[in-house]
Amino acid sequence: MTAAAGTRGFTLIELMISITLVAALATGMLMAMRTSLLSMEKINSRLQFNRRVMGMERILTRQIGGVMPVMSDCGPGRIPIFLGTPDSLRLVSSYSMAEGARGYPQFDEFHVVKGEEGVRLVVTEHLYTSPSSTAPVCAGEQSITPSSLIVADRLASCTFSYREALPDAFPSAKWLPVWDRADLPGAVKIEMTPLDSSPALLPVMNVTVPIRITRQVRSFYEDLQ
Repeated sequence: MTAAAGTRGFTLIELMISITLVAALATGMLMAMRTSLLSMEKINSRLQFNRRVMGMERILTRQIGGVMPVMSDCGPGRIPIFLGTPDSLRLVSSYSMAEGARGYPQFDEFHVVKGEEGVRLVVTEHLYTSPSSTAPVCAGEQSITPSSLIVADRLASCTFSYREALPDAFPSAKWLPVWDRADLPGAVKIEMTPLDSSPALLPVMNVTVPIRITRQVRSFYEDLQ
């Protein structure tokens, strides 16, 4: 009787309660970990979007700002290669997406195309070596390749406009929807409207890039010695 009275153990009800408590604690920890992982994924997505917005503005500013006053062999004779419409732009830039400002000149084609949701702005680079190197793209068709870069996506609208290069005309100069003149414009403006916006995300801003090249495209310059 003495040995039996001193024996200690658990009843079935106590064991079930213990298992239930452990299961509840494990479930709570799993829910907390799942919530933390979802929050981290959302934060990473927002950071990537914000980096993409900042990178987009930097790429557009450097590519368009590095425009070169060169010619192409499109048409019956050599014509200025710079050509802009409301939904496209082509130019030769000294800035390369792959090599930066120290790379070879690139023939850039900007196009507004339809995306999975809304529209997107896409840029395609081709190596520019001479006016004859632009012959494959003289037709003016969209040359979207696997190497094309999506600069901006999920946009409700994206339009280009061009400011006349008039002396002392900024900021009241006239903006034109098409630029097919012989010389370069004074600035290029890209107006983008996102499909949706969030206070936690950087807004997709309009980009205005001044063009500081004053050299006449068709004129021939000689060194005076």
